[in-house]
Amino acid sequence: MCTTCGCGEGNLYIEGDEHNPHSAFRSAPFAPAARPALSITGIKTQDFTPTQSEHGDLHYGHGEAGTHAPGMSQRRMLEVEIDVLDKNNQLAARNRARFAAHQQLVLNLVSSPGSGKTTLLTETLQRLNGRVPCAVIEGDQQTVNDAARIRATGTPAIQVNTGKGCHLDAQMIADAAPRLPLDDGGILFIENVGNLVCPAGFDLGERHKVAVLSVTEGEDKPLKYPHMFAAASLMLLNKVDLLPYLSFDVEKCMAYAREVNPNIDIILISATSGEGMEQWLNWLEAQRCA
Repeated sequence: MCTTCGCGEGNLYIEGDEHNPHSAFRSAPFAPAARPALSITGIKTQDFTPTQSEHGDLHYGHGEAGTHAPGMSQRRMLEVEIDVLDKNNQLAARNRARFAAHQQLVLNLVSSPGSGKTTLLTETLQRLNGRVPCAVIEGDQQTVNDAARIRATGTPAIQVNTGKGCHLDAQMIADAAPRLPLDDGGILFIENVGNLVCPAGFDLGERHKVAVLSVTEGEDKPLKYPHMFAAASLMLLNKVDLLPYLSFDVEKCMAYAREVNPNIDIILISATSGEGMEQWLNWLEAQRCA
């Protein structure tokens, strides 16, 4: 169970399961799965007081767990998180060993919704076509739209729909990766669910997390979502062709990212204009050689 949003086992179907007559998503794809009604007679809420600033702002990110859930103690939240992440990390280690045995570069692309990472990915695949074998795992809550866009480039792709889940996990990758044809020495791109919170904590067995940040989002995103940018090896500052029309401070954004992660690489890029694409492809080649 994710301690941030509560998504858990059962919130997954891989493309094809939506056609399963027994699937909870068959008749109502956006409805929650059926579950028995529960009679709740009382809830004992654990004592937890948010910190308060001089302006009255409330901060719930303190305590041992670094977060808050009604009715759950900090100790219990830590126990749940440790149990979940320990199991996930074991699966991620198996994934990583499998990828390493085939000398495959695996990248976990993370961003908020609308950052343009699917467009950037399709442009990347078109430029790599015939040069490097590639495959893609697409993560979304619903639809197979992005997988269809990837397949249009001639690249094999599989959609993983998480239902109510807010991120991909190592088991999902273990289920999906063997279904994809990918030669030894190739690149597997994992496009995670659009979310700058939960995917930061889940290792999928990837070599690197790559954070895609659009200039339409605001330069302070690295400070607002520090765990994601701390976990990323590379930040792609996307849609830079729109900078003349925006009040976005590139230098400030880069400084914020390096404040959170001093070792993060940064590439300014645009799939539309082509700016930064060669630098991005060179980074990919360097990682393959590494």
